[in-house]
Amino acid sequence: MKQGVQTARQPGQGEVHALFNLYNTGQLQAAEAKARALIKQYPSALVVYNVLGVALEGQGKFEEAVQSYRRALAINPAISEIHFNLGSVLSQLGRDDEAMTAYQRAIAISPGLAVAHFNLATLLQKKQLLEDAIKHYRQAVVIEPGFFEAYGAMGTALQQQGHLDDAIACYRQSLAISDHALGHFNLATALRDRGALEQAVSHYRQAIVMQPNYPDAHNNLGEVFRDQGNMENAVACYLQALRMQPGHRAASFNMAQFFYDAGKFIEAIPYFEDARQEDWQERILYCLYKSEQYEIFRRRLIPMLEVKEHVSPFLATLSTHYATNFHTDDGYRFCKQPMDYVFHRSIKTLAEPDSPLLEQLLNDINLTEIAERKQGRLHHGMQSAGNLFKRKEDAFRELADLIRAEVLAYAEQFKGQDCDLMRHFPEQVEFASSWYVRMRQGGHLTSHIHEIGWLSGCVYLALPQQVQGQHDGCIEFSTHGDDYPKLHDDFPAKTIKPAVGDIVLFPSSLFHRTIPFHSDEERICIAFDIKPATTFTQKALSFNSMKVLLFTAFNLVVAEIAEIAAWSLRLVV
Repeated sequence: MKQGVQTARQPGQGEVHALFNLYNTGQLQAAEAKARALIKQYPSALVVYNVLGVALEGQGKFEEAVQSYRRALAINPAISEIHFNLGSVLSQLGRDDEAMTAYQRAIAISPGLAVAHFNLATLLQKKQLLEDAIKHYRQAVVIEPGFFEAYGAMGTALQQQGHLDDAIACYRQSLAISDHALGHFNLATALRDRGALEQAVSHYRQAIVMQPNYPDAHNNLGEVFRDQGNMENAVACYLQALRMQPGHRAASFNMAQFFYDAGKFIEAIPYFEDARQEDWQERILYCLYKSEQYEIFRRRLIPMLEVKEHVSPFLATLSTHYATNFHTDDGYRFCKQPMDYVFHRSIKTLAEPDSPLLEQLLNDINLTEIAERKQGRLHHGMQSAGNLFKRKEDAFRELADLIRAEVLAYAEQFKGQDCDLMRHFPEQVEFASSWYVRMRQGGHLTSHIHEIGWLSGCVYLALPQQVQGQHDGCIEFSTHGDDYPKLHDDFPAKTIKPAVGDIVLFPSSLFHRTIPFHSDEERICIAFDIKPATTFTQKALSFNSMKVLLFTAFNLVVAEIAEIAAWSLRLVV
């Protein structure tokens, strides 16, 4: 006998089969009632407690299910699958730490229970413990090489870490085992992040072929078309997503952004209201301000100034401009004097003569296949697609490390300043976005901010030498820009003339532009945004965690029940 297993009277085979039949035919209330009746007769019937647990769980009675599983484990704590089921219901209750403990106990008893590794990994990933999550995903696929869901979920974790090539390999392996719409969707997100836009289009389309009513795929396909500058197709995709799922938040946001970028501010506002995601409130304020609806703007701004933490660079831009425009106090504490927080210095490794890193960076930019992204504010130039610092090339990764060191120097220089920019400065430097910008004669970027950033910056790799004007090719900062309506010209401006190897860091709330240059030489820089770490929000969908429903896989003879000889597992995805 197994230690702790009770030998008290157990239900007969016919009674237990009848209970299973009720559950299997979806008669959950009847199964619950039958299980409770059997427990009164057989208070030590472990299998009945387990079926009661899954019947309760199926009705959404999660707290009661927890108690039923715990009673089963009190009878025999050595059944890994019941620990697993307990973990599943605790996870549904949001009690993730307890769920993780239950999964860990299941694994300790049965190290080969692949789905326990999988579900534990999903919770570790949720907590951003990515290395541990990946370890358990890997263990799941070692145990079950055909576990395509685990390959897919491992891909999402690797993508979070910025290991795009490894993520793509996982997604492809998942698809090689099982060709499914979600696999194509996730692969497309990684390809897009890598800058492979045409391949991303192909896989989003394949996801839609396999699952036509897939609003997320239609929406994301539209985003890639937008990156390619094909707004007609982009808008068609957004509208298709909204037809399939009225009020689809991401598609609503993208439609709002389309009108926003087109200067159709009144049309944009209702879509932002429907979206209610990301910085939708700031963008509504922007629409009101740009359309000079100042009183409505002021009324909507006031409650946003009353929140405890002022951590929106976009709102800081609007609040500062409004306060300057109307000669009133700026009530937003993100960074009231952003011009004072511009940081400019040289990166020695890049600035030294014949820098190997500089040469390799320029070679990678010139020779590596990186898709371009259309950028409406960029004239006579091109911008890379994807997140440059998530690519595999060593030069990009080395530059990212050098920039991290400069960001730490920035934090040290402005440490203790009375602003939320520094109070909530990122503890770890992670690049929310990074891209290169190449310009030729006449090249320039019009005035803008980085709405989704926190701290922004650029590193200069090539600059025109034969300049005609004093400020040709320089970067200019101001608290005014983007054609905001202004009632006077009392807005400060600051111009920086960079050299090759220089880095410039600045609050993302600060307007900046590139002054046009006229020489027939190339200007190349790498720009980036960093922001405090938040919960993972990438649009790759994770695979659902799995649940084990326990049924006896042997003849239920009363004398054998106490031994619990074997269990079959049914996966519900």
